[in-house]
Amino acid sequence: MILGSLSGAFLIRASLLRASLVRAFLVRAYRLFAFWICSFLIYLISGWRAVGVLLAVAAMSAPSIAQQSANAGAASTAMVTFTLDFPESNPEHYSIAVDAAGHARYECSGTMAEDSEQEPYKAEFQVSAGNREKIFDWARQARYFAGKVDSGNGKLAFTGTKVLSYQDGQRSNAARYNYSNLAAVQQLTALFQNMGATLDYGRRLAYYRRYQKLALDEELKRMETQARNNELDEIQGVAPVLQEIVEDTSVINVVRARAKELIEMGKNATGH
Repeated sequence: MILGSLSGAFLIRASLLRASLVRAFLVRAYRLFAFWICSFLIYLISGWRAVGVLLAVAAMSAPSIAQQSANAGAASTAMVTFTLDFPESNPEHYSIAVDAAGHARYECSGTMAEDSEQEPYKAEFQVSAGNREKIFDWARQARYFAGKVDSGNGKLAFTGTKVLSYQDGQRSNAARYNYSNLAAVQQLTALFQNMGATLDYGRRLAYYRRYQKLALDEELKRMETQARNNELDEIQGVAPVLQEIVEDTSVINVVRARAKELIEMGKNATGH
């Protein structure tokens, strides 16, 4: 009887001990689980706060970035164009457009003989850094051609209808004139006309090399004389045509040597 009572008491105590251990384990597990849940929530809140900060910074920076992009876009699209229409000359029409990066495009319509029809001609080249800076500086001095440019003197001889235009992301101006008293416009006109003379040599030389090689010598002599008299600009603009003459073995050596000399003159003028 006594032994049975003791055995029952022992079993009760063992059960209570097991229950106590299980309860302690569950409490510790619950606390650990709660700790990890709280830590995860804190991480999420901190993360969203960081995201919020980043979004706020991005929102504040957006106008500045947009302004910089707009300024860069305006600078990259800025362009100065010179156009000459003169029915008594050959070519009777040409235009030269130079952008802020120095890329230039020449277009003209001219003839190679008195009885031939007008033919279009195009060439692209890179303007020297010095002339590119001059072009845009003179355009600025001329107020980007916003306003009257022509002298208004009707007694002056007609030397062709000239147009200077300027375009960028903010401006679009064009001024038509025969002659201008503005120093900046005079300098631009002289530079563009010298460039036009150079590029028209390229047109004629390309034709002569293909169809009339015997005419190359006299043409190159005239070009060399004008270059030495500072009447041509941007000779490197016709370097590809000159190089074709240099490499053409069907052209006599003296002509090829003259073309090579002109290439060197163009390199020296641009500092290359």
